[in-house]
Order: sequence, then structure tokens, then C-alpha cells
Amino acid sequence: MSLSHLFFTCPTPHPHNNRPPPLPAPPPSAPKSTDRGPVSDESTQTDFGSMDVFSNAPAPTASIDACTSDGFHLDNGVKIGGGSGLLVVAGEAFTWRPWDAGGRDLLILGLGPSMYPIAPETRKCINSLGIRVDVQDTRNAAAQFNLLATERGVGNVAAALIPVGWREPH
Repeated sequence: MSLSHLFFTCPTPHPHNNRPPPLPAPPPSAPKSTDRGPVSDESTQTDFGSMDVFSNAPAPTASIDACTSDGFHLDNGVKIGGGSGLLVVAGEAFTWRPWDAGGRDLLILGLGPSMYPIAPETRKCINSLGIRVDVQDTRNAAAQFNLLATERGVGNVAAALIPVGWREPH
């Protein structure tokens, strides 16, 4: 995975879309027969309609049940409203209102052993949410986060850090 895939870009409408036109849908084909033969009376017959392939998978700690016009409802009964955003990280849910911070929220990106620029479109999109972005190598980003979190508190500063040993595959 290249480093450029680690960051999202904001979708922007472009007057000259270079995508090829979609392929036409294949014509509908009716089954030749609805007769599937006699029902089996074997005791080993599997009812595939009743199988639940996720029955043994643990449920996430915070699943989003509904998106409302002013918030979210989580499966654990928590309702986030009042226009707050939602940030879910490692199964933990947090309310998020970077637009109320007046541009004071800061996201520090530590991009491994070196510093890489992020796309201007990505920076512009994050800034439009009221979040400033500072890009550094991970060691400096971690030090800056620790300092600012101590000075300002953790409410207005966040960090996304890649391990210093990470190398982009060749």
C-alpha cells in the first residue's frame, strides 16, 4: 500500500469526468423452470436460509444503528444529538465538533521515519472542517502531541501516528 492511500480525499464535482460510461446491464433472463424437484427427506439436509455466518463474530463495541439529521444512535443505546459529529476509533465512540473550536483543533500526523506532504485537496478538506493539520515524522509528531496535550488539554489536539519502522513497500 502506498502512503497516498492512507489519506482520504474530499469528493469534489468536476465538470470533466474522465470515467468511462457504465457497461449496459445484461438482459434479464427468466429461469427455465421453477420446478426444483422433490423435497428431500434426508436428515442431513442443510437449510441455507437459516444459516447465520456472523453468529460467532463478536459485535463491535460501538455500532452505529442510525444516522439522524442532528446526530447518531448507537447500538448500546447512546444517542448523540445536537448536531454533534461522531468519531469512532478502535470501537470507542466520541462526539466530535471541530467546527465549534473556531479552527483551534489540531491534527498532528506522524508519517513514520520521514515527513511526507499530504495532498493539498486533503489538507483543504480537513481545514474546511475546522481542523488544522501539522505533518511531521512520527518522533517529532509524538513529542509535539505530548507537549500540546499537556499545555492545551486533549480536547483540541489529536494525533495519527505511523510507527517509525514503517517502510513503504517497493
